[in-house]
Amino acid sequence: MSQTLPPTDAKVQHLFWGIISTVLACSLLAVMDGLGKWLMEELAMPQVVWARYFFHTVIVALLFSYRGGFAFVRAKRPGMQLVRAICLMGVTLSLYSAIQTISLADATSIVFFAPVLVTLLAGWILKEEVGATEWSAVGIGFIGVLFIVRPGFRDPDPALLLACLAAVCLAFYFVLTRALKGHDSEQTTLFHTTFAGAVILTLLLPIWWQQPTAIQWVYLVVTGALGATGHFLLVKAFHMASASLLSPYLNAQLVAAALISVVFFDDLLGWPFYLGSLLIVGAGLMIWVHQRILASLSARTSRRSVT
Repeated sequence: MSQTLPPTDAKVQHLFWGIISTVLACSLLAVMDGLGKWLMEELAMPQVVWARYFFHTVIVALLFSYRGGFAFVRAKRPGMQLVRAICLMGVTLSLYSAIQTISLADATSIVFFAPVLVTLLAGWILKEEVGATEWSAVGIGFIGVLFIVRPGFRDPDPALLLACLAAVCLAFYFVLTRALKGHDSEQTTLFHTTFAGAVILTLLLPIWWQQPTAIQWVYLVVTGALGATGHFLLVKAFHMASASLLSPYLNAQLVAAALISVVFFDDLLGWPFYLGSLLIVGAGLMIWVHQRILASLSARTSRRSVT
């Protein structure tokens, strides 16, 4: 006979595997960006981004169609899916343009300001309440970005602004992802994450095409596979545990990016990077802790009203 776990033990086990999946997914996405940075030393940036989108889309389409046909292709909100996909393409193009000249660690840390920006955009677009704690977190996160960009204290580099643009695009992407919840299935949303970008970049590919070597072809396919696997693991993770519990572990991508930056690209990360990253991560954790407290108070109030 199969032994079923008690509800509490099952919940703990799901949380454990959710954390493992989240950390692994974020690490794979950081490796993907590092591999993209390396490929761009010899190949055009849009060509590398094309590979990341094209092979990601092909892998996801093959997997989903094998498991249950092509129903995942049809979206109930195609317009919103398209805008969301364009936002993500803006993230990737901006980020990959940035990491051609600045460290992967600097760019990733700036992009991690996006979850904090989501707080403001959710208040504006989704009409969610934004209180003093959220505004304080946004201010702290912005100070963290300033430490990394250091306007007036370092040579101006447009790549830093591109990383900021990537953060803004990613914040819109997160908000639209939240807005799509309950309208399209996760499979549909995951497929459309890269489908539009793959089509657009494929049509424009002849402009930048450079014939890759055999080994470069392998690595181009690997970038798409890493992206597909990373996003698939994130979806699985958020099925096993709530977003509020897993959110802090998304910071694994920043840690992995810093390690890759130092080990493989010989980047020197000074105290402004560490302080700025700490403030950005701390701002995100502030919002997370505040939301957990509000959820706990709401649950207690509900239990009291029932009794």
